[in-house]
Amino acid sequence: MRRLYLSAILISSLVIIGLALACQQQPPSPSPPDTRAADERAVRDADAAWSKAAAAKDVEAYVGFFAEDALVLPPNAPMQTGQESIRKALSEEMARPGFALSWQASKAEASRSGDMAYTVGTCQFTVNDPKGKPVTDRGKYVTVWKKQLDGKWKVAVDIYNSDPPAPEAAKH
Repeated sequence: MRRLYLSAILISSLVIIGLALACQQQPPSPSPPDTRAADERAVRDADAAWSKAAAAKDVEAYVGFFAEDALVLPPNAPMQTGQESIRKALSEEMARPGFALSWQASKAEASRSGDMAYTVGTCQFTVNDPKGKPVTDRGKYVTVWKKQLDGKWKVAVDIYNSDPPAPEAAKH
């Protein structure tokens, strides 16, 4: 009987110790390293290379900066969804006489999680008018970048618009 009593006390003690250990708060897991500065540099570099592809009128290089499911929200035009839609619209624009497109990021910011970033900047777009005279439009843009599984940054969403009012608004 004494042996049974000691066994019960031993088992009870082990259960209590086990429960106490299980209830202890675990130390917080270490935060992932802060890569924002490096991510912001990478996005700025990608943004500049993308602008160079546009200036060179290299449709494939330009489209290569977009994620497969990217969205482009141009002013006064339907939304472009996916690389094929973007390729088609850009090919038509680049075929216009006097086409030139460039931009410069003034700000880049990356998320703490390291998977999203955005750039903001100014842009200019030139085409020839019906008389062959170059007409330049200046504006601003916001581009949302998403880090891909391979670590490369791709454009997820791009939106831009003009600084001057639309011609219809200027008439009023």
